[in-house]
Amino acid sequence: MTIRELSNMQDAEAGLRTLTVVRQDHSLGAARDLEFGLELLTQAKTGRIGPTLRLYRPAPTVAFGQRDTRLPGFDAAARACRGHGFEPLVRKAGGRAAAYHEGTLVVDHVMPHADAIAGSKGRFSFFGELLAQSLRDVGVQAAVGEIPGEYCPGEFSVHGTHPADPAHRIKLVGTAQRVVSGGWLFSSVIVVENSAPIRSVLTDSYAALGLDWDPATAGAANDLVPGLTVQDVEDAVIAAYAGHASLRHADFSSYAGLDTREA
Repeated sequence: MTIRELSNMQDAEAGLRTLTVVRQDHSLGAARDLEFGLELLTQAKTGRIGPTLRLYRPAPTVAFGQRDTRLPGFDAAARACRGHGFEPLVRKAGGRAAAYHEGTLVVDHVMPHADAIAGSKGRFSFFGELLAQSLRDVGVQAAVGEIPGEYCPGEFSVHGTHPADPAHRIKLVGTAQRVVSGGWLFSSVIVVENSAPIRSVLTDSYAALGLDWDPATAGAANDLVPGLTVQDVEDAVIAAYAGHASLRHADFSSYAGLDTREA
């Protein structure tokens, strides 16, 4: 799906789009961060807010999928997460366990839409490519597509290739989508810095769950481009969005009238 095709799909419902960018400057706590995205979705589907892009650096979290909770090793996996200093949570969207911390960037795109289910698969393709392009803009050899052995595998994951070793590919971005009557939330996690703790917590939690994966597929963008920062990637993501939407910025502390205090 091209940028024009996505824009046309959205414009058919609500005319010219303006995207409000809200930069959350600190974590609200692992659970509250996750809940806040769903609250923004509720605000959007009821017409209280328009299209919104929320960006933040989360507290150390392992977000398990619903299927993970039904495995006999789930309690042991949750204990392993806490032992590594990560909060285990269960997300509404599907997939397997994914880990993130302050060295990652979470991008929540919330959109009111009268027929939110329309184009839901196309969004995975479009936003995967948008995020891959953002990473390419800061020097990462990034592409869309699942790599063998990756954690929380997905057709539209974004991976990066080591410039000196084309056989070495690592997952850099995982995406998930929540669709409800009247709107959708597309959430992306971009791993930029400090990959070692993520690799360690995933190794122990996946072992407890009895799930096979290849720890070599877990990494960060600055493993491939040394010196790259979360701020570099955040700026690139916003620039990519600016290429197809009119952006305005809002103060996160008062946006949408929601409680933005840390839990």
